[in-house]
Amino acid sequence: MSVTKNLSLVKNQNFLIVAIALGVILNPLNTTMITVALPEIKNEFMLSSKDITWLIASYFIISAIFLPLIGKLSDFYGRKKIFLFGLLLVGISSFTAPLSPNMPFLLAMRTIQAIGTSALYPAGIGIIRSTIEKNQNRVIGTLSVFATTTAAFGPTISGLLIQQGGWHVIFYINFPIIIISAILAVLSIPNDEKKTARTFKWDGIGILLFSFLITVWMYFFQTLETGLNLWTFIGSLALTLLFYYFEKRKDEPFIDVVFLKKNLNISFVYVQYILSTLIFFALLLSMPIYFQSVLLLSSKQTGIMMLSISIFGIIMTPLATRWIEKLGYRIPLLTGGVIGLVGVILFLTINHDSPLYWIFLVLSTIGISNGILNIGLQTLLFSFVSVSETGTASGLFMTSRFMGNILASSLFGVMFATGVNDTNQSWMTIILIVVSVILLPGILFITKGKLVTNTP
Repeated sequence: MSVTKNLSLVKNQNFLIVAIALGVILNPLNTTMITVALPEIKNEFMLSSKDITWLIASYFIISAIFLPLIGKLSDFYGRKKIFLFGLLLVGISSFTAPLSPNMPFLLAMRTIQAIGTSALYPAGIGIIRSTIEKNQNRVIGTLSVFATTTAAFGPTISGLLIQQGGWHVIFYINFPIIIISAILAVLSIPNDEKKTARTFKWDGIGILLFSFLITVWMYFFQTLETGLNLWTFIGSLALTLLFYYFEKRKDEPFIDVVFLKKNLNISFVYVQYILSTLIFFALLLSMPIYFQSVLLLSSKQTGIMMLSISIFGIIMTPLATRWIEKLGYRIPLLTGGVIGLVGVILFLTINHDSPLYWIFLVLSTIGISNGILNIGLQTLLFSFVSVSETGTASGLFMTSRFMGNILASSLFGVMFATGVNDTNQSWMTIILIVVSVILLPGILFITKGKLVTNTP
């Protein structure tokens, strides 16, 4: 399934890019907007910290599963159809989620929302690859950055909105984005070509195995607070190995493990992105709750404090891009890693007596680091792959982001199982310091001998 090319591509190219850009931001925004709402949701439904963690983690698990799946479905059944269907699902879930009478209903609506938002990125990237020829990789790279850096704005937006209308209003903010994206998509995206004789081959077993292994790993991490569950750990490893060997033998696998094995540089970029996302999102998830539970800030004040991460992350993205063009990848990425390590270490100085300006400055270092690492790792990825591999590589890159998110939410659940306080925040910070240290040699490895002339 492909997209018809015609004269409307030239006339409506900017509208097409805007339509897709608005669609792809729905996933990162809805991933993080809920963080500021968690204390209110927890109190309304009388939930534990572990219950709240599953509300977050389920969104990541669903997204990690459906991103590569829907990417393939859009290739067969039409990218425009899948894109518009994704917007429809987000619209339905955004309307019904605020009406949730209990936690299971809210969880179900978040699941539908996750499926809908997961459809938008792979279908959108496929549309770009089929309709835009000039500077195609740069457009894809820009959309990829757009789809990740906007996550930092989620807590700020929700903080300001919750102050006015409670946690329910964070779902309504989706409607202007959905409506504008849908109108522009209908007008500017060419219609899908008629279905060819080729049929879609469902890797049902692969999908189930991947779903089970992510869920079981999630459960293993969640139960670490009570000690090492050996049988769960063995089961997680067994499912991972079973998934690998099963997918290895498939002609059209759910996850192309052979591609990852043959392209170790690409695989290591994914690993680095998982680690950097783990650090970034663990703080993005924990700090809003820490602000409201320990520092007793309002949701509005919390949103303003979280601007430190989003603003500096956005500022650093174009600066880091120019820096990479001049010096290559190693120095910028290594600098971003070092700044992140320093920032995480400085979190050990934060407690309930810390002045807000100091917390703002410390959070800013995380924003600077994430801005550099985010754009650096994405452009580094595209320098390793050909144009024909861009779609597969981009989809797996987004999946790796959700793997990092899953680890971050698991860490959050374990560290704050006994409550949100200075001690638990410090223990989580120590773990993030270890992750930050591990990140540095990985950066040195993936940038070894990498020349700036290889950038797209």
